[in-house]
Amino acid sequence: MTLATEAHEISDIAFGFMGSKALFAAIEFGFFDTLAAGPMTAEELGDKTGIHPERTRTLLTSLAGLGLVGVTDGKYENSPAAAAFLVKGQKYDFSDYLELQVGKQMYALMDQLVPALKDELPEGSTGSYAEWFSDPEEARVYSDSQHAGSLGPARALTKRLDLSGAKRMLDVGGGTGAFSITFCKAFPELTSTIVDFPNVVAVGREKLAEAGMTDRIDYVEADATGFDWPGDQDVVLMSYLLSGVPAEMHAPMFEAAMKVMKPGATLLVHDFIVEADRSGPALTALWQLQHTAFTPHAASLDAGSLAAALEKAGFADVSVGTMIPEMTMLATAKKPA
Repeated sequence: MTLATEAHEISDIAFGFMGSKALFAAIEFGFFDTLAAGPMTAEELGDKTGIHPERTRTLLTSLAGLGLVGVTDGKYENSPAAAAFLVKGQKYDFSDYLELQVGKQMYALMDQLVPALKDELPEGSTGSYAEWFSDPEEARVYSDSQHAGSLGPARALTKRLDLSGAKRMLDVGGGTGAFSITFCKAFPELTSTIVDFPNVVAVGREKLAEAGMTDRIDYVEADATGFDWPGDQDVVLMSYLLSGVPAEMHAPMFEAAMKVMKPGATLLVHDFIVEADRSGPALTALWQLQHTAFTPHAASLDAGSLAAALEKAGFADVSVGTMIPEMTMLATAKKPA
């Protein structure tokens, strides 16, 4: 943790929304996709994207200042990070996730933060994932973008885990199945059951069909906090789940997981989890804060208290460590044999 000492550090925080909007606009207008063909002038890029050259130049200058594009002799090109993560079709592209879920949905929900912190959300506000996903269109936008954003972490997770002996996995709040699909591709003997809201399931079934996984992955249409979970599981996965539910639900969730797991089975908790001393990471802490804006009673997770809660629930071999650097952690635990 580094303490701020200069005024410009405060300004960087206060004006950060401008950089976010520059990124979202560039994705929406296809700047990074277009620049993937090679360096271009502002006039050339504006002609291809339908934006006036001067406005194109203004946005490109902002992107250059942010380090997202480089400029040489009046021609702009993608930075290495933009080329890898913001160009459609690239293996680790998550531009849809940023533009749609973060830019169009969560950004707007942050306007609720002050009343949410006061526990005074006005009537008509979004107060939970259940309320949010009761709208089929909102559920589809979120689910499509979350699917794209979860494939990379899912692939990374399979490289860290050996689930070769597992037959049945329960993916609690597993959305459209990015983790289940990736896990089942990596471990041919594994099957999975996903528990999620009906409007999310409708999108998820399309993803399963596209992936050719309808024979190995199925759904339970339910709010995961209702604990309508099938038993006899070798693995239980909770990814991006605990940070979006009230703190008092955590212990019952661990208890429910214990009940449906076979002896020796593995529990995986992947989420926005800060260090035990709550000094950061900053991005993780901010993700927890944005959850508060639309799930006011959601808990802020830290590595120490999570490990203690899992041990209290009766799990053994508990460990918590970094998953996505500066963003998420992975907790693993075993049901005693």
